[in-house]
Amino acid sequence: MTEPRRTLVTGATGLVGSELVHQLLANGQEVRIFRRSSSDLSILGDAADEVEHAMGDIRDARSLLDAMQDVTHVYHAAAQISFGPGQQKTLHEVNVYGTGNVVNAALRSGVQRLVHTSSMAAFGRPAGPMVINESTSWDDEEDRSAYARSKYESELEVHRGIAEGLDAVIVNPSLIFGVGREGHGTRRIIDAVRSGWARAVPPGGSNVVDVQDVVQGMRNAMARGEKGRRYFLGSQNLSWHEIVGTLAEAFGQPPPSRTIPPSLMSVAAVASEVVSFVTRTRPMLTREHVQTSTATHEYENRRARTELGCSFQPFEVTARRIAAELSALSRTEEMQD
Repeated sequence: MTEPRRTLVTGATGLVGSELVHQLLANGQEVRIFRRSSSDLSILGDAADEVEHAMGDIRDARSLLDAMQDVTHVYHAAAQISFGPGQQKTLHEVNVYGTGNVVNAALRSGVQRLVHTSSMAAFGRPAGPMVINESTSWDDEEDRSAYARSKYESELEVHRGIAEGLDAVIVNPSLIFGVGREGHGTRRIIDAVRSGWARAVPPGGSNVVDVQDVVQGMRNAMARGEKGRRYFLGSQNLSWHEIVGTLAEAFGQPPPSRTIPPSLMSVAAVASEVVSFVTRTRPMLTREHVQTSTATHEYENRRARTELGCSFQPFEVTARRIAAELSALSRTEEMQD
C-alpha cells in the first residue's frame, strides 16, 4: 500500500476511533476526523488540537464528500451500538445507510483504501459446537439482534463498493475493552466491577480483545490486508465468570460468586424495557442483552495472525492496564479538585 498522505477517521470520539487517532499521530500521519459539531472531544485529549476537523453527519452524504477532499485513506469506525427495543431505524440509518454514504464518498473522491470496522456480531452463529471465523455464513433465518443485522448489512455496502472499484478491507473486532468513556460500552462493565457491584454474572461468555490490539489490527489491515477480505480481531474466548473475575482481580475486588439464571434475566429485561418506555430512558437490560450474554460461542483469529501479523494481549494484561490507567486518572482528578 502507498503511504497515506492524509487519513480520515470516522467515529474518532469513540473508544476505537480515539485510540486510532492517537496511534496514527504517534506514527507521524496527517489525520482528519469526521465528527458532528456537538461531539464531546474529551476522550481525544490533546490530540483534538493535532488533527483537522471536518464537520458533518454520517447520514449526510454531502458532508462526507467534503470531508474526503484530498484524503488518500479512510478508517470508518463510526457506528451506532444499541441492543434496546425500538432502535432498528437508527441502527439502519447510521450503520447501513451511513456506511453506504462513506463508500460512495470514497468512490467519488478516489480514496486509495478504506478499512471498515464491522463486528463479530456480523458473523453467522451456527447452532452446534462449531468454531466461528470469517468464513462462517450468515443465515437470514437466524434470530439475531437488530445491531448484528445492521453490521452485517453494513458489510454488504462495502462489498457493493468493492464491486464498483473501491479497495476496501473489513475488520471484525470482538468485545472491546479499554478505558473509553464513562457510561459507554464495556466501561459500564469495568465500573461495575471496580465498584464491587458485579458479584453475579450471566452463564455465557464472549471473545474479548484490547482496544490497542484492535487498532493495531486496523492499521495492519490498511497496510497489508487483502482487498475484500474480512479479519477477525479477537484475543480470548472467556466465560463471563472469567471476564469479570479477571477485572475484579485487577481492581482488588472479590470475584463473582453467583451465576444469574437466564429465566431471571429475561424477566428483569422485560421489566427494564417497560420502565424505559415509560420514562423515555435507556434500559439497563434488554432481551437482546440476555440473548447475547447467555450464549457461548468460540471464535478463532488465525487469519489476522497469519495474514496481518497481529498479536493479541492476554485479558489479564488488558485488565491490569485499565486498572492502572483509571487509578492514575482518579489521582489526577483528585489533584485538580
